[in-house]
Amino acid sequence: MPSETVTLSGHIIDNLTLPNVLDEVVNGGFKYRLIDLNLGVRHDDTSTARIEVTTGTEEEMTHLLDQLRAHGANPETVEDARLIEADMDGALPPGFYSSTNLETDVRIDGKWLRVTHPEMDCGIVVEEDRARTVAMGEITKGMKVVMSGLGIRALPIERTRGEDRGAFEFMSSDLSSEKPKGLLLDQVADQMRAVKAEGKRILWVVGPALVHTGTAPDISALIRAGYVDALFAGNGVAAHDVESNIYGTSLGVHLDRGTPAEHGHEHHIRAVNEVRRHGSFKAAIDAGVFKDGIVYHLIKHEREYLFGGSVRDDGPMPETVTDMMEVQRRLRDIIWGHDGTDLVGCCIVVGTMLHGIATGNCLPASVPLVCVDINQATVTKLMDRGSWQSIGIITDLSLFVRALVERLAPGELDRIG
Repeated sequence: MPSETVTLSGHIIDNLTLPNVLDEVVNGGFKYRLIDLNLGVRHDDTSTARIEVTTGTEEEMTHLLDQLRAHGANPETVEDARLIEADMDGALPPGFYSSTNLETDVRIDGKWLRVTHPEMDCGIVVEEDRARTVAMGEITKGMKVVMSGLGIRALPIERTRGEDRGAFEFMSSDLSSEKPKGLLLDQVADQMRAVKAEGKRILWVVGPALVHTGTAPDISALIRAGYVDALFAGNGVAAHDVESNIYGTSLGVHLDRGTPAEHGHEHHIRAVNEVRRHGSFKAAIDAGVFKDGIVYHLIKHEREYLFGGSVRDDGPMPETVTDMMEVQRRLRDIIWGHDGTDLVGCCIVVGTMLHGIATGNCLPASVPLVCVDINQATVTKLMDRGSWQSIGIITDLSLFVRALVERLAPGELDRIG
């Protein structure tokens, strides 16, 4: 029966890495033998473990090793990675290695190459002395693709400990609506300040509930204050934001008093139509169609934005991207910067499940991610999809964003009321 020894190092007990690795083995129906375990004896000491895992077949071993790499457990056997040329456009060869969002190395001709732009659920392509992730749909015939097996190692992010814990590691052991929100907000705000002080960008991913709950003025305040460098959302956010600044309604409901407007159900489609008649957001703003809101301040303050379309969109807005492959490309450009070297410093997901999961799928594990929603299932699904670096906050999104304005841009409070 195939056996392989894998190694782990770091704070593998405190971070539950070792138990998670053993769970993967047992839950898969396989066996393990703990060969060696050296526990740190002091607060800051790391630990190491060597584990022999046994499966029934070579195929099961290959699959198990892929699963264990996601936890940073790598096989001791050192071989070059196996490469197979893609035999067609738009698909990977059977048996390809499915990448994780951890920093990853592949061994080629006796040398370890760092994989650029780590991202989950992609293939890894080797080109001369470079390895990079490539989404399935971007594969072209002849690319040299890394296959599952040996010659691959994932490098887990080592969590800090004690007083040195980063702001995005607070209370991350459980997801609960009963955690102290004031403390969480203080730490999120501190981390956002730190990101800006380092010259890095903050990406926001938002859903239309921001507009429906009257939170758009608060997001606008954060745009003006420099805490929104890029924004990713669906067509609905743009449509209802513009609607609210033309008619004072969102989904036909007056935002200032919460009552339906006469013929209010037509407002969003009329707002979309008006922007389409002008051809772009900027042209509509220059013509005075709307004079405030999220879209207005994104344009006026020259922030990057991406509105991705879906089958349910009305219109859509003229700048909504309806080609999903193009949305993915542009989202990756936002995440990594257009030259591929300006990785965002953190990501805030508020009030959206689908766009949040899409972004989490594209983010490397090194980028802190905060997901805020009143529905615990939204936060849980994002974390369950593999974005283990995400921190969930269960709270009303309008209260969360207003609290950030109070901490980061108090001078804007008089303007937003």
